[in-house]
This record gives sequence, C-alpha cells and structure tokens, in this order.
Amino acid sequence: MSRLTHVTSGPYAPPPAARELTAVSADGSRLHVEVHGPDDAPAVVLAHGWTCSTAFWAAQIRELAADHRVIAYDQRGHGRSPASPACTREALADDLEAVLGAALAPGEQAVIAGHSMGGMAIMSASDRPTFREHAAAVLLCSTGGSRLVAESTVLPMRPGRLRTWLTRHVLGSRAPLGPVTAVSRRILKYGTMGPASAPHMVDACAHIVHACPTRVRYAWSRLFEPLDLDDAVRELRVPTEIVAGTADRLTPPVHARAIAAALPECLGLTELPGIGHMTPIEAPDLVTGKIRTLVADHITAVPAPPAVPVEESA
Repeated sequence: MSRLTHVTSGPYAPPPAARELTAVSADGSRLHVEVHGPDDAPAVVLAHGWTCSTAFWAAQIRELAADHRVIAYDQRGHGRSPASPACTREALADDLEAVLGAALAPGEQAVIAGHSMGGMAIMSASDRPTFREHAAAVLLCSTGGSRLVAESTVLPMRPGRLRTWLTRHVLGSRAPLGPVTAVSRRILKYGTMGPASAPHMVDACAHIVHACPTRVRYAWSRLFEPLDLDDAVRELRVPTEIVAGTADRLTPPVHARAIAAALPECLGLTELPGIGHMTPIEAPDLVTGKIRTLVADHITAVPAPPAVPVEESA
C-alpha cells in the first residue's frame, strides 16, 4: 500500500506484535491476526470498524498487553487482510469465529470488544457455537444494529427519505480519499469525531481511514442500509457493556440505547458527552478501563495454550 497506514509516534503508534497468525475464514478468506502480551495472560479480542485496521486499537493494545494477551485482527480487505467480494453479515460472523478458533485454546474464554463494524461482527456471531464457546463478556463501542443509514446525522438535515438517500451516497462514495491533508483532517473530524478531539487523535484516525482501499470502503458501505441485527442482539447472551459518544454522527446514541434495551445481560450504557464515533481513540483510557474491568469480573482462569501451534504468518 503506497500510503502510510498509521502514525509512527505517540500513543496511537501501533506497538509491534509478539507474534502474527493467519486465520482462515469459512470461505477461505485469510485474515491477519496479531497477538500481543504474555501467552499465559487472560485474553482480549479486538474487532475494529469500517475503514480501520488493527492500528485503530494501538492505545488499548499498548496498555493491556502488559498483563493481558491481546488479539487484534484486520477485517477482510482492511489492513493486512486481503480483500474478498463477500462483504456480508455472514462474513463478519465467519471471520470473527475464525479468529477465535485460531487464536484461543479450546474452551478458553475472552473478553471481546468491537468498535462500529466490529461490534456488528460480534452481534452477527452471537448465536454461533464458536462465539458462545469463547465469549466471556463483550464491550460494544459506537455501534448499531439496524437503520444505520436512516439514523445517521452526518448530513445536518431533517430525518427522512432525502437525508437517507444522500447519506447512502456519501457513505458509499467511490471517490478516493487521497492523501491526508489539513482539509481532509477537518472533514474526517466533522464526520467521525467530537468537536474537542485533539489534533493527534484526528491525525491518527485520518491515517488509518485514508489507508483503506476505495473499493473495500465502498463494498462494505453497501452492507449498512439493509443490515438488521435486532434479532442477533437478543441472542447476545453474555454480559455486555456499551460505550457511545453523544456527538457520534455515524452511529448516534439512539442505537446504543436500543441495543441496551434489547440485550439479555446488559451491564450498562455509558454515554460520553462531546465524544464522537471514534471512542477507542477519543476516550482511550475509559475504553481500556472498561475492558480491564470486564476481564477481572468475567474471566476466572486461563487454560494452557494449544499443544499444536496455529498457522504462523510468513
């Protein structure tokens, strides 16, 4: 990829992985997986959102890897995972199941955190056997289950068919984003972040998002309007906490409130005043703290690692 995919210094510079794996999804798609931290530590699995990559979780990985085994993967077409024509709800669930099966020992429990489309992957997999085997608790950050395009406030217009039509075309634009510039940073901040987001946060997000290939960004954007995970939310039968920003234009808090009301085991919804869609970057300490608490409360033992190693990336 010709453009730099992440910042190289500061709190949002991705730390090097202890090891890398390749998980193979149900349709043969290969997924890049990074493992950070001690092998005998409690496990955390991180699923990033649309147009992002493992680099999005840099702040969480850096803090948690001291005493957790942190597993982060690139969604298909993002980061170092090759693109695939299958950009569907089923693919999201298949890919998460593949990562859990590749990176965790049989029966091993993990806290699984998902941001935006990563949260949708968790909800999509809620009734899958591998997910239920491994999920001890869940953190959903800035995500939604249905009416994603209709409820978006990226365009400052009255809700209705015209706003939905225009939003669909904005989010599904085939135009390349080009290099990161002062103008592109302002656009990205308006659409995805809170007004008080610090420049280094905006810069980190811009580098990650601009690195996503245009065809991948477009292909996944077509999932959002028809997506309906309301039934899947009711199948998410593990302790689940939700974080949302009140200034989120992509998945406004109405989504988080609907998910909280439908969850069988909702531990709570935290709405962050003035924070936008990029909660793990905009509120890194809070998100990291939520993950730590979920691990402490819901993971009681760490099984021995698998006797046969999974496939290592070249």
